Amino acid sequence: MSDHQLFEASVESKSKAKQYRIVAFVAWIIAIGAELFAIMNLINSDRLIWLIVTIVIMLILSVTGNVLWQKANGLDPASEHDEFQFFVQNQLGAIMAVLAFLPLVVFIFMSKDADKKTKSIAGVVAIIAMLIAGVSGIDFNPPSVEKYTQEINEQTDVLKKLNFDKDNVYWTAAGNKYHVFEDCQHIKGRDEINNGTVKESWEKKGISELCKTCQKRAIRERTVAE
Repeated sequence: MSDHQLFEASVESKSKAKQYRIVAFVAWIIAIGAELFAIMNLINSDRLIWLIVTIVIMLILSVTGNVLWQKANGLDPASEHDEFQFFVQNQLGAIMAVLAFLPLVVFIFMSKDADKKTKSIAGVVAIIAMLIAGVSGIDFNPPSVEKYTQEINEQTDVLKKLNFDKDNVYWTAAGNKYHVFEDCQHIKGRDEINNGTVKESWEKKGISELCKTCQKRAIRERTVAE
């Protein structure tokens, strides 16, 4: 069994995660701003089309924010030790979706300025948009420091068994897998090939999967050596 290694996001990963989160917040804020605009200006029968267009724009902004937020969490996850922070950080997209759509839905159905057509069409569209945005904001399998730590240690053990007890892998800036062999056909000849441990490939690049070609080759070489 390998020595226990605790996952810690690299400076680069934290910086990229921060950028994603800033853009996500901007998208969510614009969506909420569009909601306020719709409530103040578009809840009447004469502007039904523009109300629907605004709802669609809000949905696009909300989902975009959710995707970026989840990418950020993948790079810089929360710890499960603080249950409240862990929940909020991983489910914030769903929370923001409710903030962006629920007041609008309520206002549409309660507005005295909206006729039945507006309430039925715009109300249903807004509810569907809220559900889509909400579901896209839910992380059903949220990342955590503890999960990453467990997987890193398990994968390091597997790698060492394949690689003659060496914790050494290769990866590229554009790749999504780490490699046992620097001359693997999938990375050979690349301008920049990074080298380090399984843990470093997780922390610096977010790579969490071993190249299947390298795995098969390592098994063959291990079998011959034995």
